[in-house]
Amino acid sequence: MYALADCNNFFVSCERVFRPDLEGRPVVVLSNNDGCAIARSNEAKRLGIRMGQPMFEFRHLIDSGSVTVFSSNFALYGDMSRRVQQTLSRFAPAIEVYSIDESFIDLTGLGADTDLDLWAKTVSGECRRCTGIPVSVGVAPTKTLAKIASKLCKQYPATKGGCWMHRPEDVEKVLRRFPIEDIWGIGRRYSRRFKGYFGMNTAWDFYIKDKSWVSTEMGIGGVRTWQELHGIPSISFEDSAQAKKQIMISRTFAKEITGLDELSAQVSMFCSMAVEKLRRQGSSCSNVTVFIMTNRFHRDNGLTQFESRMTQFPTATDSTLEINTAVMHVIRDMFRSGYGYKRAGVVLGDILPSDKVQLSFFDNIDRDRHSRLMSVMDSINRREGRNTVGLASQSLDGIKMNREHLSPCYTTEWNDIITVHC
Repeated sequence: MYALADCNNFFVSCERVFRPDLEGRPVVVLSNNDGCAIARSNEAKRLGIRMGQPMFEFRHLIDSGSVTVFSSNFALYGDMSRRVQQTLSRFAPAIEVYSIDESFIDLTGLGADTDLDLWAKTVSGECRRCTGIPVSVGVAPTKTLAKIASKLCKQYPATKGGCWMHRPEDVEKVLRRFPIEDIWGIGRRYSRRFKGYFGMNTAWDFYIKDKSWVSTEMGIGGVRTWQELHGIPSISFEDSAQAKKQIMISRTFAKEITGLDELSAQVSMFCSMAVEKLRRQGSSCSNVTVFIMTNRFHRDNGLTQFESRMTQFPTATDSTLEINTAVMHVIRDMFRSGYGYKRAGVVLGDILPSDKVQLSFFDNIDRDRHSRLMSVMDSINRREGRNTVGLASQSLDGIKMNREHLSPCYTTEWNDIITVHC
């Protein structure tokens, strides 16, 4: 058996934990630079606000007080996600963190007499009690069915946050009503094709197809999804501690950047953040890619550019100094005077464990010294806060974004901790 713990409207729920007056009211969380809706409460959905809808299209609802909006506060959301995962870890030995608001749980080892429906409801209740976040816990023989079960918890309050879906008659009843586009593993392109050419509208329509037909239409990925719906585990469980194969930090700027010094400072900060993540998972990278782009919606004067370049390192490294030197060289080479840059990013690739790095006989970098320096820098920044110590080339003022509706970092900033007056 597998379980999926899915936080309900996660970003909105994080804001409501510290603003209980917003319970039952329409709430929307905006993307970077307050561009569009990336999370909506159920009340906001009923008002017709769509996922990804630009803010200016529902500005009248904000101005009238009908909707409360927040700028994205990822420091808060990341910390709340960690707290939910800590709560989940008390109930099972193995957790796969699938996203910031979803985690798979391997139930191998639980006693055969365990009431999994009660277990799911207990886990959901403990997450709400310990973190304030409403969590839907679906339990089923496969990961795909567990995702469907978790969706049932959101649709039917009578489940009390937990649903154990395992009996064949229950699975059939659910799949006959479940939209085919909502199946994990069937994307928008496949669902449009299945609906338009084959008249398939529900998960049950896909379920009853022959395995050979699925293989012809979708390949091995589709076969895995088909088998999962039939109760055959086909998607492996991955340890949440598994290292990432690629790390990217990128942002869209609030205002176009026209100066090389300002652009370099922002990209240097992206590099520092990415390499810090790299060291945190005990890895090194063999290459770094830098990309910059102008505003794609501007067509005046023809001053548009999207360019990316990769730098390969002779020896895989986790040194911010070494990687940042390469990044700064690339930025100076790609920058064009007179252009206004709207987005930039840094991608670390070809990642491998640091203890598996093959050193070069002709390597002239004092890697022990770099390692000691990076360790001290990471330690200070963990203790005193991000960007307490950084490179001279990077911006220490933070990323330049529009966040007019930003909530306090209640759990990660000393100055934002709530004061209770008795």
